[in-house]
Amino acid sequence: MHLDVRSSAQPAPGSDASAADVFQHVQEGLAVIDAAARFVEANPAARALCGLPAGDVAGVPSPFPAPGSAPSPGSTAEATVEWLAGRPGGRREFSYLVSQVPGREQWVVSFRDVTVSRRQQRRLAAIAKAASRVASKRSLVGTLEALAREVAQTDSLAAVQVLTVDSGGHRLHVMGASGFVRAPDFFDKLMQCRARGARLVMLEALESREPLVVADRYEAVMQDPAWEPLHELMGRPRWDWFASVPLLARGEPVGILNAFFAPGQTVGDAELEFLLAMAEQAAMAVDHAALLERERDIASREERQRLARDLHDSVVQQVFSMMMQARSLGVLVERGLPPAPEKVAQVADDLSASAEDVLADLRGMVVELRPATGPARGLVSALRSLIDTTGARTGLDATLDVDDPAGELAGLDADLLEDVYRIIAEAVHNSVKHASAATMRVRVAVVSHGSRRRLVAEVTDDGCGFEERSAPPGESSPAGGFGMTAMRERAARWGGVVRVRGLSPGGTRVHLTLPLLPSLPTTDPNDEEPSA
Repeated sequence: MHLDVRSSAQPAPGSDASAADVFQHVQEGLAVIDAAARFVEANPAARALCGLPAGDVAGVPSPFPAPGSAPSPGSTAEATVEWLAGRPGGRREFSYLVSQVPGREQWVVSFRDVTVSRRQQRRLAAIAKAASRVASKRSLVGTLEALAREVAQTDSLAAVQVLTVDSGGHRLHVMGASGFVRAPDFFDKLMQCRARGARLVMLEALESREPLVVADRYEAVMQDPAWEPLHELMGRPRWDWFASVPLLARGEPVGILNAFFAPGQTVGDAELEFLLAMAEQAAMAVDHAALLERERDIASREERQRLARDLHDSVVQQVFSMMMQARSLGVLVERGLPPAPEKVAQVADDLSASAEDVLADLRGMVVELRPATGPARGLVSALRSLIDTTGARTGLDATLDVDDPAGELAGLDADLLEDVYRIIAEAVHNSVKHASAATMRVRVAVVSHGSRRRLVAEVTDDGCGFEERSAPPGESSPAGGFGMTAMRERAARWGGVVRVRGLSPGGTRVHLTLPLLPSLPTTDPNDEEPSA
């Protein structure tokens, strides 16, 4: 392609228009660049696409790579390039072809704007990827964290937050985020802003179950004294428009997706449709996690039915045997045939042994049937009762250590406390059943790593060791059985991890690590109605 822009004054003989006329009036962007990828000339379409200033553009850097790294001259393969245009709308994407001007160190670039089509392609890919994550049954925290990043990267947003509502519908937890710096006191400061009268748009969207879009939200927040506690945290990265989209599952709100748009971006129908599609995938992930929890409840009920059968097959039968033995002695006495001392001693020994077996079985079942822990009772209280009962039933030297100087455990979500208790109880049960240990130590602590807080729990015994344990015939191994699967699923629900390893020279350690997610009340603590 050879365009001599210097010959724009006179058309070639016998032609209707000169190359220069084509250069100036064609609808596609045409530009001449030098070896350093700087503009030499650009037609009006190219100036409009690149947001170039009026007047001479010679020497202005172009969006395109230096010709040495560009497609070879005469190449018919289009390449794409991104450009932070000096115009409203911010980042643009161009598809282009480049050809060298014969005999000169100049290149002609033909390009067009593919921002909308490429963005649509990325949005469709992001929706498909989010749907795949939901279908793959990853942890809820992992899924929503990835979804937040996907939304932010796909539309080049400044920041994204995904929050979910707890089972009681009273608090919002951040389950995924991208953009803003994570700060442990973010929600504390947000509550301060709320107390000052700050408008929390996401609570309005949650209550109305409709997406809300606010233009120029950044300026309103930064100029509002009520938001002063969060000015520093929310000031970086810079953003402008704000959209809050509720996550709806079966018509009920289960969370919120907050999108903070970069300066120059606006929220139109296409942007809102993408957010709605991603919010739908997030809602499906939350709903899927809730369905799994209901399945666990069903499994728990089935386990209670199994215990009831065990109660009938063991305890009831043993008590019936004890009753028959005692009645036989009574029958002999009634007939005037007092039993010999040896017979009385034998029956007494049998009754004593049966009573011990019954008591052991009952204590074991009481531990397994122990009601779920809750905020009123407290995790520590429930664990102390579990350890005391286990020690009394088995003779194990069992101890509980709690490191929570700030008392944070008492304020955690009830569902999270329930899962933590069940994980520890299952680890204790496995140790009693498989380890043949003499001592057991249970430790629970709240620890901080930079701006993040974690709950850490360990169950350690001095038994036969993890690798040497074997399951009874017909049962799964301790490492991969239903119990361990349930423990890992409960931890994964909150983005946590359960690890099991053998100790030297003997023993096993079950280690739980659980991130503590910040949360926000959905209603004003001083008012039953949501804050406006």
